Amino acid sequence: MPIYKNTCYHHSFNTLIFLLPKMVTRSMPFFFLIALCFTSAYAARFNIINRCPYTVWAAAVPGGGRRLYPGQSWPLNVNAGTQAARIWARTGCSFDGSGRGGCKTGDCGGVLECNAYGRPPNTLAEFALNQYNNLDFFDISLVDGFNVPMEFSPTSNGCSRGITCRADLNGQCPSELRTQGGCNNPCTVYRTDEFCCNSGSCSPTRLSRFFKDRCPDAYSYPKDDQTSTFTCNGGTNYKVVFCP
Repeated sequence: MPIYKNTCYHHSFNTLIFLLPKMVTRSMPFFFLIALCFTSAYAARFNIINRCPYTVWAAAVPGGGRRLYPGQSWPLNVNAGTQAARIWARTGCSFDGSGRGGCKTGDCGGVLECNAYGRPPNTLAEFALNQYNNLDFFDISLVDGFNVPMEFSPTSNGCSRGITCRADLNGQCPSELRTQGGCNNPCTVYRTDEFCCNSGSCSPTRLSRFFKDRCPDAYSYPKDDQTSTFTCNGGTNYKVVFCP
C-alpha cells in the first residue's frame, strides 16, 4: 500500500484508508502512529442542501438520513476526528411510517436513517476531520458511480477551494455502465483488478476517463488521489449541495 506525502488519507473502493506521511514506516510502534495522527478537536457543521428539481433522500454516515424536498436543507454536526465519513443523495425512495422501505439509488439497507454506506451508484462526498497536522481531508468520489450532480465546499475558516461535479453523467453514461437512476463506475460492473485496483496498483482506463473528463476534481478510480483530495484546517464548516 503506497504512502502519500502530506496526508493520513487515501481513497479506495467503498472505504477510506487513513495513511501516514512518507516518513512513517510499518516498523514504527502502533502508539507512535496514533500520536502522529492525533489532533486537536473541533466539531464541523455540514449544511446539506437539495437544489434538484425533485425530492432526494439525503444520507450521511455518521448522521442518518433525511428527506429533502427541492430547496430544503439539513444541518448536520459531525464530531471532530471523524474518519471514513460520507454524505450522498438517494433517489426514487419510498419509506413507511417506521422508516422502512428502499431507494433506486444509494439505498442503505432499506432504512431512512442510514447506519451503513449506500448501494452504488451514488455520488459521494467523503471526508475525514482533524487528521494529520489537524487538517480535514475531503473529496467527491465517483468510485461508487454517479446518481446526482454535487458540490462539496468549505464555508468558513478562510478555506475557499471547493469541488463540483455538475456534468450530466447519467445522460452521457456509456451503455455498459448505465443502470436505473444512475451511471455505474466500471469497478461496480466488472469487479476486475484493472478497474478496482484490488492488487493495489492500477492506472486510468477508458471508462474511468469518462468520469474524469467531465468532473476533473472528482475521484474517477481508486488511485486517483493526487488530483482529487483537498484539505482545509480543522474546525472548518462545509456545504454539500445536490444539483448545484
